[in-house]
Amino acid sequence: MNTTIRSGCPINLTLETIGDRWSLIVIRDLMFGTRRHYRELLAASEEGIASNILADRLKRLMAAGLITRADDPTHSQKAIYSLTEMAIQLVPLIVQMGAWGRRHLPTTPELAIRAQLLEEGGPAMWDAFMDELRATHLGAPMPPGPRVAERLAAAYAALSGEQAGRQP
Repeated sequence: MNTTIRSGCPINLTLETIGDRWSLIVIRDLMFGTRRHYRELLAASEEGIASNILADRLKRLMAAGLITRADDPTHSQKAIYSLTEMAIQLVPLIVQMGAWGRRHLPTTPELAIRAQLLEEGGPAMWDAFMDELRATHLGAPMPPGPRVAERLAAAYAALSGEQAGRQP
């Protein structure tokens, strides 16, 4: 990770941390794709990330404090990647990026549905989703009630013809 800071501008610092071609894609897949292992992130990449690029981005994101890596207790040769609180707090930014992309770029319905639902759901839905991510990635208690992640997965599955558990 580049440690040279060009300026103290918060937009510049954010872009220096997550502004490359792949970092937000990896974070997106950890957030929305239920992918927590290296092979899952690699094999199910909609954009076709190369293995060396994925390995580099995972290292960069760990160095930046956006993800953590822990040994998988179910398999001695696997690791589980988790979002940190700092990465979870990117949800509103990612929602706004998705909303902008839906308005201005040629998206596909199945890949745009989560962005649409989160945009329409507003900050209350984002907060609920972030609480679910905290439960999944940080071990916080799962909030009661319907799950935002399940609603997003079902909407994706309905448009893509895939099962709700496997999604990009």
